[in-house]
Amino acid sequence: ACTGIENIDEAITLLEQNNWDLVAAINGVIPQENGILQSEYGGETLHGPAYGPTSHSTAASSTPSSSSAFRHVVPSRQIVERQPRMLDFRVEYRDRNVDVVLEDSSAVGDIKHILENELQIPASKMLLKGWKTGDVDDSTVLKTLHLPKNNSLYVLTLDLPPPSSSHSGALQESLNQNFMLIVTHREVQREYNLNFSGSSTIQEVKRNVYDLTSIPVRHQLWEGWPPSATDDSMTLAVSGLTFPCHRLTVGRRSSPVQTREQSEECTDVHMVSDSDGDDFEDATEFGVDDGEMFGVASSALRKSPMMPENAENEGDALLQFTAEFSSRYGDCHPVYFIGSLEAAFQEAFYGKARDRKLLAIYLHHDESVLTNVFCSQMLCAESIVSYLSQNFITWAWDMTKEANRARFLTMCTRHFGSVVAQTIRTQKTDQFPLFLIIMGKRSSNEVLNVIQGNTTVDELMMRLMAAMEIFSAQQQEDIKDEDEREARENVKREQDEAYRISLEADRAKREAQEREMAEQFRLEQIRKEQEEEREAIRLSLEQSLPPEPKEESTESVSKLRIRTPSGEFFERRFLASSKLQVVFDFVASKGYPWEEYKLLGTFPRRDVTQLDPDKSLLEVKLYPQETLFLEAKE
Repeated sequence: ACTGIENIDEAITLLEQNNWDLVAAINGVIPQENGILQSEYGGETLHGPAYGPTSHSTAASSTPSSSSAFRHVVPSRQIVERQPRMLDFRVEYRDRNVDVVLEDSSAVGDIKHILENELQIPASKMLLKGWKTGDVDDSTVLKTLHLPKNNSLYVLTLDLPPPSSSHSGALQESLNQNFMLIVTHREVQREYNLNFSGSSTIQEVKRNVYDLTSIPVRHQLWEGWPPSATDDSMTLAVSGLTFPCHRLTVGRRSSPVQTREQSEECTDVHMVSDSDGDDFEDATEFGVDDGEMFGVASSALRKSPMMPENAENEGDALLQFTAEFSSRYGDCHPVYFIGSLEAAFQEAFYGKARDRKLLAIYLHHDESVLTNVFCSQMLCAESIVSYLSQNFITWAWDMTKEANRARFLTMCTRHFGSVVAQTIRTQKTDQFPLFLIIMGKRSSNEVLNVIQGNTTVDELMMRLMAAMEIFSAQQQEDIKDEDEREARENVKREQDEAYRISLEADRAKREAQEREMAEQFRLEQIRKEQEEEREAIRLSLEQSLPPEPKEESTESVSKLRIRTPSGEFFERRFLASSKLQVVFDFVASKGYPWEEYKLLGTFPRRDVTQLDPDKSLLEVKLYPQETLFLEAKE
């Protein structure tokens, strides 16, 4: 009666914001300069200054009213001027928190202008989320939102890094460049040369390729996009494409999905409602079917099931689910993982710690009145789709058919335990769809949150972000443990490698020593054999020499004195008629073979070894005596 507020939910919200202080709650919303209320319960007067310093007034007599025990009282004395109420906002953007303090007479746009200076993000690019009363526009006055003193908001932007002064010029230049995309159609082996500006998005490229190949965007299977091109809303300039020319390949996904003509016949119905799921519970009591409430027959709402019953292959079932979901709610939806639940676990939890993600399991139910609203208004919201694609692996299952429901509960029991399975089993149909947030741990998988279908976009986003905070803390610990483990393994590998190299060096050294010893032994053997051979030859020559003639021999005797390279002398007498070869044999018997040494005469100097060995000593003039010396041949 005092405030004109008839909505009980809004009234309770205001009371909660004022800690259930009735006077403060009413003074916060009544349109007066100095809000003072009095109560006639037992003659007591309640004074309730709305804002600013306490104002003193005289209690005025009042006439009881049959409609309310409270009424406005205008003070008879000087009216105290109302001081502005200050509101505190903590705004979260990525890894930053910005504190903003404003008067309640300011508009939402004023918050954005302050954030524009702090975050270097254009105000037009910001989506300010977290309002308790739903989305608001920039012109909304904060006082009309009935906000508490302390508030938490968060900023969503396009998935583009904010331009900085250091590279804004380069980014603008990239946006103005033209990219040549050479797209190969795999099935028909045909190439298309397509020119796009750097400001074009990946989604625009895929839609153009759909016009050329007749492959719908949701059925396109691409190869060649850079790893940084994770979102279809990204521009080509920031997607990491090779400039000026980049090659891509596109084909059609093989899946049991509808044809394009069949998809066009399917009617998209997006139910828009601000009410909770309980508002729909009595719809069937009036003989109205879920689809007929919105002027659409039930057969048009669900032309084909989301998932075949008793599907043998989970991947094929998910392909049909994705295709049917796109035909009902459009192409802007979460990217569902195609494969078994075990494969989704493997993708989300068992990679390197830095690459791990949360697993979101979407449980669909066609017979729930909340399904169309949840899918079209929340699950397909761009902010939710973008956040899920960056931070989650999203897997889906249809719980409409009993066989599929039983199959999922079996999988749930195996992976999460009987408690979680029982929780899902006890969920009523109108509590679907469900969104399960799963975090992988070292020894088990933990269900962080179970989100029911009767929620809002902001609440869904806040619960996803809360799960991400828990996951990020666990991920940092896992990254630290993994880095320490890799460091230990690297040290061990380095030690093993050093040990292996040391063993190889020792083995190589030992082998070299063995080869050297073997070579020395071989050379020693050869030397011994050569010495033995030379000794045998020497002995043979020594034995074959004719006896030395005596000095008193009647025959002519030649006396030869031979000097060795070491300075020693040895003498022998030879018959003057003996051949020169006998002298050579004598010298060889002393260890100086004529093949290695030459025998030289003194006067005149001559090389005796060059003479004919068959001539006699007398003929070569080595008679009656001669001094010769040995010299090694070069």
